[in-house]
Amino acid sequence: MSIRLLSEKDHERWDAYVTGSGASAYHQVGWKNIIEKGFGHKTYYLMSEGGRGEINGILPLVQLKSVLFGNFMISLPYFNYGGIFSEGREIGCRLLDEAIDIAKRENAEHIELRHTYRMDNGFPVKTAKVSMCLKLPANADDLWKSFTSKLRSQIRRPVREGMYPRLGKEEELDNFYASFSLNMRDLGTPVYSKEFFRSILREFPETTNICTVYTKNGRPVASGFLVGFKDKLEIPWASSLRRYNRYSPNMLLYWSSLKFACENNFTVFDFGRSTPGEGTYRFKEQWGARPIQLYWQYWLRGAKGLPELNPKNPRYKIAIIIWKKLPVGLTKLIGPLIVKNLP
Repeated sequence: MSIRLLSEKDHERWDAYVTGSGASAYHQVGWKNIIEKGFGHKTYYLMSEGGRGEINGILPLVQLKSVLFGNFMISLPYFNYGGIFSEGREIGCRLLDEAIDIAKRENAEHIELRHTYRMDNGFPVKTAKVSMCLKLPANADDLWKSFTSKLRSQIRRPVREGMYPRLGKEEELDNFYASFSLNMRDLGTPVYSKEFFRSILREFPETTNICTVYTKNGRPVASGFLVGFKDKLEIPWASSLRRYNRYSPNMLLYWSSLKFACENNFTVFDFGRSTPGEGTYRFKEQWGARPIQLYWQYWLRGAKGLPELNPKNPRYKIAIIIWKKLPVGLTKLIGPLIVKNLP
């Protein structure tokens, strides 16, 4: 068994391994291209090979390095999944040892691995987050019948107001980004650039889509970005304009995305990451979604506490308050410069 860095000639083999195994969508090489070109980060994609040269384990690793947030490595930033995928514990441990050696050489403060399983290595772990996933029936009619009468009524509300959904790709990007950037400003969170989302659509043209809900006058009021991989359709980014909340366009957005999933033979719909008991968790739960525990495990340099690069850290409270008051146009300009260094 040997471990080495991915080379360009290995890309096809790497993706074939990801597709044929239980690895996630975000293990695909295309995300390496997006991160390197869009954010300028250094990546270390580690692969393990057996005696016959076959791939038997992978670990995509990205280094984030900035004055504001420090120097650390993560698999994978910006997304819910990543980490080590291997054919057994020994291979996984070897990949991790190689990653630690790289982190030490690069003077990284920590490594964060985003897993859906707990590595049995004694490393500290965070378990505060879950992914909310719904097993889908064979057709949308059966899914509709499984909903409560209250949920069906909430979906019908925007339809009665004349709202309608539309699925597309780059032609829907401007409308998606308009609502997404406004919503992120209101949350006090720096926003990704529009080009980040454009690069995803172009890197994965067959498996990414945008679903947008419009008023009867053609105004976009809710939109979600869809990423498909094997049997799963995920909605990692979604938002709606708050002034239209009373019409529940987000309900039509999610129903339209679920319907699309059923019609395209996906068997799982991933609503994304949530904290149990909070509002987004309850929103996803009402659709029938169930939690999948996430295990974010850490290698730490020295006796340090776990990193808390998230909006709940009191250290960022004032910055969040100020950000909410900034003009949306300004947040679009400076947000991408900040968020690229936030995991």
